[in-house]
Amino acid sequence: MKVLVDTSVWSLALRRTKEDVIAIKRELEGLIADHRVVMIGPVRQELLSGIRSESQFNSLRKRLSAFPDEPIFAEDYEEAAQIFNVCRQSGIQGSNTDFLICAVARRRQYEIFTTDNDFTLYSEVVAIPLYKMK
Repeated sequence: MKVLVDTSVWSLALRRTKEDVIAIKRELEGLIADHRVVMIGPVRQELLSGIRSESQFNSLRKRLSAFPDEPIFAEDYEEAAQIFNVCRQSGIQGSNTDFLICAVARRRQYEIFTTDNDFTLYSEVVAIPLYKMK
């Protein structure tokens, strides 16, 4: 099964070197080696946003270019809006990018690899497949 990797995982794997993220890095490396990683444009944008130096920006852009963007269609945006509405009715807030990740994963039956606890909240009211580390 393909795995849509959230910004939180990429950020830890690409920017941190502490011992506490080694397991996440290894898990992501395994998914990459198995050709299971899925990227969407909004995650790419989040990763590239806020980088101060042009050389770092270009280096990261080059590394991420190995992962083509999964096409996003009108139905994905509509599904994301529905997920937003269901979550909001349950008192759960989230970002548009989070809900788009949920929609793309649901429609394509991908798992979501994230360290963001908000996705656990979303999964309580909407069936979204969360990736469990091995």
